[in-house]
Amino acid sequence: MAPRRGTGRRPPALDGWRAAVHEYVKCVSEAEIDMTAGPLAAVADDDRHLARLEARLRRMRERELRRGAHPDRHEARAALLDFREDGDTAAVRLQLHFKRSLSFGKAAYTEEKLEIERIRLARRRGVWRVTGVEPEIAERRPDAPEPETPRDPDGGEDGLRTVRGREETGLPLPYINGRLLPHFRTDRAGIPYRRDLAAAYADRWWNEPNPAYETFQVNCTNYVSQCLFAGHAPMNYTGRRDSGWWYKGRSGGRELWSYSWAVSHALQSYLARGATTGLQGVQVESPADLALGDVIFYDWDGDGRFQHSTIVTAFDSAGMPLVNANTTASRHRYWDYRDSYAWTERTRYRFFHIADEF
Repeated sequence: MAPRRGTGRRPPALDGWRAAVHEYVKCVSEAEIDMTAGPLAAVADDDRHLARLEARLRRMRERELRRGAHPDRHEARAALLDFREDGDTAAVRLQLHFKRSLSFGKAAYTEEKLEIERIRLARRRGVWRVTGVEPEIAERRPDAPEPETPRDPDGGEDGLRTVRGREETGLPLPYINGRLLPHFRTDRAGIPYRRDLAAAYADRWWNEPNPAYETFQVNCTNYVSQCLFAGHAPMNYTGRRDSGWWYKGRSGGRELWSYSWAVSHALQSYLARGATTGLQGVQVESPADLALGDVIFYDWDGDGRFQHSTIVTAFDSAGMPLVNANTTASRHRYWDYRDSYAWTERTRYRFFHIADEF
């Protein structure tokens, strides 16, 4: 039988491997509620994934106990993104949407995240079983290599094209040269950082891309940069990929943005160097020192290279930050990411307080 590919639409009936996937999602939800991989063992024959899941859920149990958090409600929904079936085997790409409510005495909050898993199934003696599960650990994906375009070739002395009386063709209107926007001028002090606007933008676009910007395969830092800019952090246009913090879009097939706009390690390095124009921040010692609209960077391997970025969008009752992120879309997630498959015992963090004024 020739393989068939799906379009991502929900099948009209739950039979065969589809019924097995449906049961798998139910068991995943039960496992998240119970914080143990036990329910999944009833439908999945993948000891490696069960051990990986058990380790993640154990970290969550221990963390919530320390925090004094009590999970009140949990929802898990699934969307079939793609599938391939061939006789007695099938492969499925599944998006799982987790929504969890936690309480701290009278206080409560809800966190959400989207995860993608690749699932293999096989029919044995007429019964479909899950034989393999591989989470797409998006936070661990390396940043895509950037093309060698150190300067905007259409620019003047600063490497940027000058716009004379019209918008530049192909560039999104909100992101034209900052010199043309008086309230974003980088040579004028006293621009307040609107933390409320940064957090509101983060909540608006946490689970879908803003079409005004390019979307990257590894999108976490692009998303954080958008949030900072929405909070009125001024861009430092240099026209060089390896300096400043800026975004112009794509023109003539050329990618016109700085590494610091889109690459986690580059943004961390930019803030650590202590810029005196445009976006500015200072490293602090503890997540308890962070405010709304501040930024956290994650080095999963402890090797000094930061691979993931989040932005603070809320706080729990103990004053600890909750963060939003992209790539693995997350909203009001506890800052330490111990509930992520990307987390390891070697994980290190850097916390940056964004300046109140620029």
